[in-house]
Amino acid sequence: MSTHAKRERLLLADLLEAAGPEAPTLCDGWTCRELAAHVVVRERRPDAAGGLLLNVLKARLDKAMAEYAAKPYEELLQLIRTGPPRLSPYALKQIDESANAVEFFVHAEDVRRAQPDWSPREVDPVFADSLWSRLEKMARLTGRRSPVGLVLRRPNGQTAVAHKGSPVVTVTGEPGELTLFCFGRQDAAAVALDGEKDAVARLTAAKLGF
Repeated sequence: MSTHAKRERLLLADLLEAAGPEAPTLCDGWTCRELAAHVVVRERRPDAAGGLLLNVLKARLDKAMAEYAAKPYEELLQLIRTGPPRLSPYALKQIDESANAVEFFVHAEDVRRAQPDWSPREVDPVFADSLWSRLEKMARLTGRRSPVGLVLRRPNGQTAVAHKGSPVVTVTGEPGELTLFCFGRQDAAAVALDGEKDAVARLTAAKLGF
């Protein structure tokens, strides 16, 4: 596993362990146990994980999620830490980095920011640049349901258009915060929004992400 994905994987597991199985998360109302089951199913049950995108597989996904969620919590955490099986596509370094670095970063913050005593995380510059590079590529996809024009801006002035339209709202923040915003965690992201009041309200209430 490559550096960013491996680090975020282990951090996620540590945060899940510290919070406990019944602690809340920011992800779809899931508890930490349900989020852990989601991570394991995504990597170990490709036959069911397709239900995240395809309704025809939703029943299979729900069944797999329930089966893994019923396992001892410590076992789920160990499955996350050890990573996918050797024959899984996620075991390949390039796929692991491209598919998991952002996934695990977002879910780690889902756990961290759902706790009452959470504190901002300082993201190192190399990882911040990596997050921005991925966000630029995914911006149009994550912002496709925006009800207004959406422009993302780093403090250094770099910008990406996530959705064309009018009026326009410009969201400024560090790459990690912009990533959380674009993945539907608008309320938890430390960003500044510049635009008409009604447009800002519509954007913050919109269902962004995949």
